[in-house]
Amino acid sequence: MTGTLTGIYRYPVKGLSAQPLKSVALAAGETLPFDRAWAIENGPSRFDPENPRHLPKVAFLMLMRDERLASLDAHFEEETRRLVLHRGGRQVAGGDLTTPSGRQVLEQFVAAFMGPSLRGAPRIVSAPGHSFTDTAGKWVHVVNLSSVRELERLTGRSINPLRFRPNLIVDGLEPWAEFGWVGHEIAIGPARLVVTARTGRCAATNVDPETGVRDMDIPATLQRAWRHMDFGVYAEVQAGGEIALGDRVAA
Repeated sequence: MTGTLTGIYRYPVKGLSAQPLKSVALAAGETLPFDRAWAIENGPSRFDPENPRHLPKVAFLMLMRDERLASLDAHFEEETRRLVLHRGGRQVAGGDLTTPSGRQVLEQFVAAFMGPSLRGAPRIVSAPGHSFTDTAGKWVHVVNLSSVRELERLTGRSINPLRFRPNLIVDGLEPWAEFGWVGHEIAIGPARLVVTARTGRCAATNVDPETGVRDMDIPATLQRAWRHMDFGVYAEVQAGGEIALGDRVAA
């Protein structure tokens, strides 16, 4: 069973928009470089940069609860570690994520933008080597575009695959073929990944990633049609290598 890699995305700041990539170097046991490397605390949390550990996503701003985030277009500059936020095509904030002053500018904007929905002053946090993923493991999220089309067929609506926050999008496979990969190895270009689990979906998928409008109920749709609320799979990189759009995906 073979397909093609048609999308590569990372999310430098948890809850903010995706950054498309043409290629990326995967490393064994790691997420994509800079994927969820920063997060925005929603008021005080238990995150300790000196002793980082996985915390539930409710500690941070996230699309499941904070859909307004989707109306922001985030641009991350890898060379400078600068984050620039746009809304409606206009730059609204920008700052260096590695400096207190740069983070402060961004935090002040987020405080004003999110307003009373915050539980306290927002704070941008990070720690070397830490990733603020929804799972404790450093996994890569894979979405099958044929499964997206099957959901589109059922709902009669166009569905942006970025609703599912994928790292990798594959095409050319049968719908739901990815569920059969759990416990098995897949090859993407020179890299090898073991698929670890199906991805249970939450209300974040109900938010249109382009408008920030909560306009669907995807978990309920999955439950009614297929008796589960899973979409996409998690995979752990076993052998790294540079992968690129157009690479062959073999399972």
